[in-house]
Amino acid sequence: MTTPKTQSGPLSRHAMAYVLAGGRGSRLLELTDIRAKPAVYFGGKFRIVDFALSNAMNSGIRRIAVATQYKAHSLIRHLQRGWNFFRPERNETFDILPASQRVDEHMWYLGTADAVYQNLDIIEDYGAQFIVILAGDHVYKMDYEPMLQQHVDQGADVTVGCIEASIEEAKGFGVMHVDENDQIIDFLEKPANPPHMPGRPDTALASMGIYVFDVAFLAEELRRDAADPDSDHDFGKDIIPRLVKGGKAVAHPFARSYIRTASDAGPYWRDVGTIDSFFAANIDLTEVVPDLDLYDRDWPIWTYSEMNAPAKFVHDHPGRRGSAVSSLVSGGCVISGASISRSVLFNDVRVNSYANVELGVIMPGVRIGRSARLKNVIIDRGVDIPEGLIVGEDPLIDGKRFRRSEGGVCLITQKMIDRL
Repeated sequence: MTTPKTQSGPLSRHAMAYVLAGGRGSRLLELTDIRAKPAVYFGGKFRIVDFALSNAMNSGIRRIAVATQYKAHSLIRHLQRGWNFFRPERNETFDILPASQRVDEHMWYLGTADAVYQNLDIIEDYGAQFIVILAGDHVYKMDYEPMLQQHVDQGADVTVGCIEASIEEAKGFGVMHVDENDQIIDFLEKPANPPHMPGRPDTALASMGIYVFDVAFLAEELRRDAADPDSDHDFGKDIIPRLVKGGKAVAHPFARSYIRTASDAGPYWRDVGTIDSFFAANIDLTEVVPDLDLYDRDWPIWTYSEMNAPAKFVHDHPGRRGSAVSSLVSGGCVISGASISRSVLFNDVRVNSYANVELGVIMPGVRIGRSARLKNVIIDRGVDIPEGLIVGEDPLIDGKRFRRSEGGVCLITQKMIDRL
């Protein structure tokens, strides 16, 4: 059970955040061939992992660790460049914890729980009373302080962040039943037929992959789990179901702690785990008032910002006018006599004359040649689009050349271009 609060001030002062950022995200296909899912670019400027980290920092948590594993170089480099401002003399810590076979020289991280267990000595050395376990591959804004407060107030062994999801979406998450006091009475990990919420046949209560524990309690549970040869050493499959049955697990509805925007369209949380969901979440940012507010100074998203010149739009002649409408255009971009519409351009993108981009997510360093016409595309970092290339007008041709999703989005990499 949760120990009484012995310190003063916000509970976040006495908590650490542990971000699980080792997953590949295979449903993002070639986008994760060279980088982990948390390191994938998002929103014109950020990486996906920045959202969990920014939530922790904005919530007042100043002790953070990030566990990495799959193709971690891009992620680690980003963390070193963008999150190196924590100062030990202010009792702040930021540790990157690659899978380093700390427990067994033949054993990498076996599951989410094992990714925490293998670093228990480091966690306990932090001296925090609470630990907030976070998935590093979701896009959302959340204050973790109300969740910590609920954890203490209800004397929980574990508090699980949860969100309402469609039945189809819930198949990829842990699904729970709760009573009138938010106590979890049943928990199923990625069920083929998710149980619906009472009176709501189209909706299930899904785990967000956010857990709050007392550090001392979690350490005991992880040591018990590590000694179990039949365990998958996973929070969703092992730790949480065991506590639902034999302890006190409570649910924290995301609606109680999401960060409200000016439009307040309700809780915003995206998994962005597929090409179509990733594309849609980025393009949604081009709306006049998007559901995710990236311009909120009260709850900013922190990241590494390269030193770039301002975006530049040149040429103003009929048919050759540098312009962008309903788009996000980052620093270092040059739109030279080209037309951009409802697109997200990351830094250092060059679009040459007579080209047209509509509904595009264009990663850093892309070069788009003259007279190219691109629609419904994701272009990976550093791709050189040849002159006159047409994408998004003939599904059969697109499917042969590029990775075309069920939703009609074409993912383009340099290897695909080289095969043309």
